[in-house]
Amino acid sequence: MAKQITTSKKTTVNQTFSFKAPGAMSVMLVGDFTHWQKNPISLQKGADGIWKVTVPLEAGEYHYRFLVDGEWRDDPDCALRVAIHLAARTRWLKCRPARRTRDRPEGQEPA
Repeated sequence: MAKQITTSKKTTVNQTFSFKAPGAMSVMLVGDFTHWQKNPISLQKGADGIWKVTVPLEAGEYHYRFLVDGEWRDDPDCALRVAIHLAARTRWLKCRPARRTRDRPEGQEPA
């Protein structure tokens, strides 16, 4: 699940991505902002089995998926989905980072 937690600049949002996979050995975030598999981002596993990472992204729309132990996975919590049919019939997700409406302390959720 992608979730805004803070902003560091007017156009940059610290976006937290999470994926529940308690039995997984690795979870990677890949998307157009990582050039897909060229620069994957590793998530860190919590004691609750939820893997998380926070990534600074410019405000906008992004396509991304997770690689869980090498297998492609959709974000089950992403409400915006885009089906793109290629030779391999790959389905990508499109999530929009929440736009900043005002400054708020780090970690505080929007009201």
